[in-house]
Amino acid sequence: MSSKTNRDEKNFNQAALDYHKAEPKGKIEVIPSKPHSSARDLSLAYSPGVAIPCLEIEKNPQAVYDYTGKGNLVAVISNGTAVLGLGDIGAEASKPVMEGKGLLFKIFADINVFDIEINEKDPDKFIDIVKGIAPTFGGINLEDIKAPEAFYIEQRLKDELDIPLMHDDQHGTAIISAAALINALEIAGKDIAEVKMVVNGAGAAAIACTKLYLELGLKKENVLMCDSKGVIHQERENLTPEKIDFIANTSLRTLEEALVGADVFIGLSKGDVMTPAMLNSMAVNPIVFGLANPTPEIDYDLAMQTRPDVIMATGRSDYPNQVNNVLGFPYIFRGALDVQASTINEAMKLAAVLAIAALAKEPVPEAVMLAYNSRNLSFGRSYFIPKPFDNRLITTVSIAVAKAAMESGVAGKPIESFEDYETGLLDRMGRDEKLIRMMQTRARSNPKRVTLGNAEEYNVLKAAQILYEEGIAHPILLGDKKFIKKQMEIYGINIDVPIVDPIDDDQKENRIKYRETLWKLRQRKGMNEYKAKRYVRQRDYFGPLMLKHNDTDALIVGFSKNYTSVLRPVLKVIEKENGVEKIASMMMILSGKKPIFFADTSVQANPSAEDLVNIARMSEKTVKSFAIEPRIAMLAYENFASISETSRKVAKAVSILHEKYPKMIVDGEIQPDFAMNADHLADYPFSKLGSTPANTFVFPNLESANIAYKIIRGMKVAQVVGPILMGLKQPVHVLQMRASVDEIVNLATIAVLDAQRREAK
Repeated sequence: MSSKTNRDEKNFNQAALDYHKAEPKGKIEVIPSKPHSSARDLSLAYSPGVAIPCLEIEKNPQAVYDYTGKGNLVAVISNGTAVLGLGDIGAEASKPVMEGKGLLFKIFADINVFDIEINEKDPDKFIDIVKGIAPTFGGINLEDIKAPEAFYIEQRLKDELDIPLMHDDQHGTAIISAAALINALEIAGKDIAEVKMVVNGAGAAAIACTKLYLELGLKKENVLMCDSKGVIHQERENLTPEKIDFIANTSLRTLEEALVGADVFIGLSKGDVMTPAMLNSMAVNPIVFGLANPTPEIDYDLAMQTRPDVIMATGRSDYPNQVNNVLGFPYIFRGALDVQASTINEAMKLAAVLAIAALAKEPVPEAVMLAYNSRNLSFGRSYFIPKPFDNRLITTVSIAVAKAAMESGVAGKPIESFEDYETGLLDRMGRDEKLIRMMQTRARSNPKRVTLGNAEEYNVLKAAQILYEEGIAHPILLGDKKFIKKQMEIYGINIDVPIVDPIDDDQKENRIKYRETLWKLRQRKGMNEYKAKRYVRQRDYFGPLMLKHNDTDALIVGFSKNYTSVLRPVLKVIEKENGVEKIASMMMILSGKKPIFFADTSVQANPSAEDLVNIARMSEKTVKSFAIEPRIAMLAYENFASISETSRKVAKAVSILHEKYPKMIVDGEIQPDFAMNADHLADYPFSKLGSTPANTFVFPNLESANIAYKIIRGMKVAQVVGPILMGLKQPVHVLQMRASVDEIVNLATIAVLDAQRREAK
């Protein structure tokens, strides 16, 4: 193992500890969902008001779904006997994993979770404990329980409880891989009833997967299952009941022998157990699911080199066709909870399988293609399973599961209007919580060189470490090389990235080259050669000149200086885009709902009506780059009145926009609270915004925009990303004073996307 690999692993391990230890510790918390500011609120929430719903539930137990959060609460329960690849590490040690599962439930499907770690290995006692606490929950997700106890525990609890329950390690992988298998077989031109399948691994997931494939039409006589001792055949002894179910009457004994002529290989075992020779022995158009993590049973690239006709999926996000449980469990539980299902039955699982498989054949939304930096995502060998960031999953899978629950007679509260239900699901899950993750995924697909000024600062160095380790960007540190190295040593940040010091000897040639460029750019604007020579030794000029000469792909400056002083050198070096007279800036506000955008927050102090038109146009272009339809509100403190001078200026800008750019969704002058409220907008039927709230807000002047976003930032009620500079020919963005590590990482991510977009042009 190389020293770089060791260093990266050490850095990542420490980052993982720091992440979990940071206040508040852990990954999930409980927050109030009702008003609680007054004495009356508290008297309603607790004594004496709470007695009223208690008595209603006593009379009608089903009323618990009306008066409590049970219907949106899932227990993630484990005894820690089979945690990830760590094995039997105990109940307490499993808690970070269970909290993490709770986080996924929340961010993907808006389901609340209590994680429950039970220190009990006896299956019957474990079952009794779960049954005792079950009334608290609308559903139960069993997690990381070792086989064969997992089979027994799940079956008994399903038989004895009347709420949705699923062991995700078994059925989650089964459902997603089954969807992938349906599509892979279609691409291969093979019939599931005729294919020969080899399953390597005989644990809970492998057994559940194979049983589900049988439900889809796979013939049992065509399956060979292998465990660590080889093929499970008729002469084997001391097999578990689950393995007995898959005894094959065969003379084959090894995985190598079993794979000869096989159509499908399902790997749920360990890495690198399949050799190229084994792959070559398979039938034409072999289907290989190497689902061991982090190392598949055969490396994806090696498989592709060995057999160009291979149709392959893995459990990894950095290869095509990731079999990821997050495609299923949040939405399966969402649909089951929303109809108050008494179980998760086979019909509901099959509905999820078919819905996920069908979704992969639909045209891929622009937002998904942007997230993965691809323009050619379409059904085929490299795309036969949806991507985790596909926002259609919550509606497609949840609706399919809910319908199956209703049709199979296990729904306690059938859905009356699926059109309304779909709208409710979309309203429940804004795109905000996924946008940053989508942007980072897209950045990783084609990372760019991002130069970070003020690299001596801890926040900048820590951001550089994250960008480097996550593969989001190739950071370049700009500043005093000796001091940067000293700070890296102090903070324990050990990353192998370039450090550029403008006054260092190794930058002599660049200083000469940059000086000539700067002098040519500014010689008719008062700069002589002596000043140019002096300026190129300053990072404020050196960074933009690096970008000008394509010695970096993007530039992030600021952090410790005021915005104007940092921006001035940039504007002296980097040209404006064609047609742009004045640049502007935008802030992205991520509040947990849908993202909103503020412009201009940092550059133009008192824009004219014509300036506001240009700001609106640049804002439209920028918002579209995030695959979001811009709905622009031109703000003032009046609604369509034009009484004040400011409102008249805004109204003039709107008039120009309506005349010159009739397809733009923009209107004003309007107050922000009205622009964000569908009911208020309905009072103005003539508005081009219609009754759909705006998501992009152009302020009448810098003071109002800057104050507005800084109040939000100061209150810490939302994540603020930016300022995003608009109107320059190359990607430059200026940090806020004392920006946080996350703010720097996010702005650098946007800089990478900016560079990708320009490269694509």
